[in-house]
Amino acid sequence: MRPVRTAFAGALLGTLLLAGCGQGGTAASPSPAPAASSPSSGGFPVTVEAANGAVTIAEKPRRIVSLSATHTETLFAIGAGPQVVAVDVQSNHPPQAPRTSLSGFKPNVEAIVAQKPDLVVVSDDLGDVVAQLDKLNVPVLHQPSATKLEEAYEEIEELGAATGNKAKADEVVAGMKADLERLAAEAPKDAGLTFYHELDQTPYAATSQTFIGQIYGLFGLTNIADKAPDAAGGYPKLSAEFVAQADPDLIFLADVKCCGQNKDALAQRPGWKNLSAIKNDHVVELDDDIASRWGPRIVQLAETIGAAVAKAEAGAS
Repeated sequence: MRPVRTAFAGALLGTLLLAGCGQGGTAASPSPAPAASSPSSGGFPVTVEAANGAVTIAEKPRRIVSLSATHTETLFAIGAGPQVVAVDVQSNHPPQAPRTSLSGFKPNVEAIVAQKPDLVVVSDDLGDVVAQLDKLNVPVLHQPSATKLEEAYEEIEELGAATGNKAKADEVVAGMKADLERLAAEAPKDAGLTFYHELDQTPYAATSQTFIGQIYGLFGLTNIADKAPDAAGGYPKLSAEFVAQADPDLIFLADVKCCGQNKDALAQRPGWKNLSAIKNDHVVELDDDIASRWGPRIVQLAETIGAAVAKAEAGAS
């Protein structure tokens, strides 16, 4: 999802940046079951359109391997948790996920196959893992980083169809949409607040064209990164002087757990101690993981943003 702040964070940003094309569509209607199929087959076989094309899953998966922290969260949220037998080392939510040493950034096909999966879910096709597993007749869903909310919803729905949990997946998506619409409606749209979202202390930021930027857009905020010289790439590297001159009303930090950033740390940077966000206590420490994933917990991110906007608006009035 990019630039390196740590090996983990760098890999996550790389995933975001590689996600340009998103998904090919929503889950297709289940293919007609053979005449001999029993009603308990649950609609399988089913074909799902993913980034690696149309993937047909013959039976309800019983041994799912997730090599994506976002998709691990989604699988458990839609009720597929009992079907998951192994997840990658970065999948730290929910706590009960069967975390292993598997890596989504340096996938080891032999180690993956050792889990005897009947479905593998990835967000990156690093090391040509999709083709390698395909040669071994292991179904793989490649669902890259969402570049907009609709893609995030589609991926959740597709995972629901692929795992036999369509009804729950639809429920999760409906709840997310309702919550985000409510939070956006509650936010003051005429506040004229500016903000800076920090990916790491280099500092790299995210523009309004990125997935994370679109979440902020729900709250009528103006993103200072949009005017950065290299904003076209979505993740510009800002200078300390650029941020100081822009003097954002709000600063959101997504490098808290990884890199120990907070209001006091920002105040130590050259020219930053008198920034409005620091003086007015409008520096928001985000959960690094929630701020870098595109699954169901984006609602929690939006709640944090909404609360910060409300606080800043109250302080300005």
